[in-house]
Amino acid sequence: MLSEKVAAALNSQVNKELFSAYMYLGMANYLNGQDFKGMAAWMKKQSAEEVGHAEKIIEYLQDCGAAVELEAIDKPKNEYESVPGVFGAALEHEKFVSASIHDLVYLVREEKDLPTENFLGWFVSEQVEEEATFSHVVELLKKINNAPAGLIILDGQLGGRED
Repeated sequence: MLSEKVAAALNSQVNKELFSAYMYLGMANYLNGQDFKGMAAWMKKQSAEEVGHAEKIIEYLQDCGAAVELEAIDKPKNEYESVPGVFGAALEHEKFVSASIHDLVYLVREEKDLPTENFLGWFVSEQVEEEATFSHVVELLKKINNAPAGLIILDGQLGGRED
């Protein structure tokens, strides 16, 4: 059985994951509007992945007999200055999510909730991957330096994302 503090924190994390999905969908729409169809498709897959993260937490809450309390999702930003701006914002957001997951781990350690700490281990590892992926794209974009040919090539590469 989860403590009220842990259940509330997990419910809050569900909201953060769903906001992430919403944000990535907004980024996909922006990229699509800039004719970067591959990058837009990549962000749509990222959005779906974030919904999966939320569903994983919801299932855990249900398995533990805790109430799932869905909160309102904030409106994400819909306009960006540039493609590098999109991916830079995404990287910063993933760092925010990582910090939130780490705070959850610290909370469940305080609560001596070993099953939830074990459950959260997957998310800790996932965030390492998420930050590495976005960092890689951000670094590529720095090298491209807004060169149209480079952006077109990267668009094609990201459009081939398999999940």
